[in-house]
Amino acid sequence: MRRYVLDANALIAYFEGRRGVAEKVRHLLGEALHYDSPLLMSAINWGEVFYLAWRHHGEAKAYEAHSKLQQMPIAVIGADRERATRAAALKHKHSLGYADSFAAELAIDHRAWLVTADPDFAKVGKTLSVFSLPRHPK
Repeated sequence: MRRYVLDANALIAYFEGRRGVAEKVRHLLGEALHYDSPLLMSAINWGEVFYLAWRHHGEAKAYEAHSKLQQMPIAVIGADRERATRAAALKHKHSLGYADSFAAELAIDHRAWLVTADPDFAKVGKTLSVFSLPRHPK
């Protein structure tokens, strides 16, 4: 089975039930359970999900999302000095957002596919495999 890293926008779209995205993320979560192989997520992106849920939907929804996340087959990977340095280098080289650089670094480090709807990751090039989700219109 392929390894997958979740970007924050994948989970936000999942929680919001966005058509096309929610189904794909649900499928990946089901595979992770079936194969006992959790999806990966940077602790930085985990925090970003909580922040975005709070910003867009309020404190109660943020804690509801947090509770749901803890029950999902997701392994949260911490950010030590080495990981933070590699993420910062990616941010600088490819003009990524700070949190996005941690998602990209984790996917590259684990030779995993990054699950995202963010087209900015294309800037990283062939060193990053992207599992593209449909973009949400602004």
